[in-house]
Amino acid sequence: MALVLSARDERAPPRATLDRLSGLLKADLERVNALIVERMQSPVELIPQLAGHIVAAGGKRLRPMLTLGAARMCGYRGARHVALAAAVEFIHTATLLHDDVVDASDLRRGLATANAVWGNKPSVLVGDFLFSRAFQLMVEDGSLKVLDILSRTAAILAEGEVLQLVTSNDTDTTEADYLRVIDAKTAELFAAAARIGAVLGERPEAEEKALETYGRNLGIAFQLVDDMLDYSAREIELGKAIGDDFRDGKITLPVVLALRSADERERQFWRRTLEQSEQREGDLERAIVTLRRHGTLQATLERARHYAGEARRALALFRDGPERQALDEVIDFCLERGY
Repeated sequence: MALVLSARDERAPPRATLDRLSGLLKADLERVNALIVERMQSPVELIPQLAGHIVAAGGKRLRPMLTLGAARMCGYRGARHVALAAAVEFIHTATLLHDDVVDASDLRRGLATANAVWGNKPSVLVGDFLFSRAFQLMVEDGSLKVLDILSRTAAILAEGEVLQLVTSNDTDTTEADYLRVIDAKTAELFAAAARIGAVLGERPEAEEKALETYGRNLGIAFQLVDDMLDYSAREIELGKAIGDDFRDGKITLPVVLALRSADERERQFWRRTLEQSEQREGDLERAIVTLRRHGTLQATLERARHYAGEARRALALFRDGPERQALDEVIDFCLERGY
């Protein structure tokens, strides 16, 4: 069966990038990266080796860039944003290490995961080390408000992971259940990262809430597109094997929507492959064809557009300028991965 894995023309260049934001933040990002390297050091040699592996795997530093960009947009001109952006990235990196263990993932961004190289136990423990580094940076900052925001975020991230475990392999999962998972697991850190910028700038509560709303809706849109791409993009674009969610039995929105209109034969297919984890050769291709037939990949993208619009409306509260324009472009970047 021939299968087209990407809806986007291979020759078409991406229409939105993070170049504007990363250009504005170049000096700050260099300081954040230097601080990350400094703070992941330890006399226990395995810790910097393993931590360095996942840090070197790349990523666009999107979450710390939200902190840096929001702080600049809110008029902050001090130095605290660098350490707090590093704390945000440490929290994110720690969750990646833990996620890969829980999901038994072997690949992230095209490279072997830390657990595939060193095993599960070191990955979990180094993830804990990075969480502790994040909290050290928060304590050094001295703001109880920032500590409250990020500590609550860390707890909610863990709750999101547990919620995902509960809904995995459960074809009775509803759209509301799914949204609860991604709100906690992904959007919460986006929201906190952006909100901190307003806290640093000592902006009014309305602006704090606006940046939190921007980050939360951006995070939901980002995750919706990511879940859609797992059934529609090429491995080289994602840095992970296509169908990871399917193989792991994760009930993401494309599947939730397909189950709404599934006939009994299709329901039996989803139960066998996702609930009972009985997957055969050709099942992934059949799943993708089924999702396309029901239009659920496009429907997932449409929902991502809705949340992207909410993020853009929240950002409109702020005065126009280079930082706001760059943060607005992040919305387009997150969406256009799905085209």
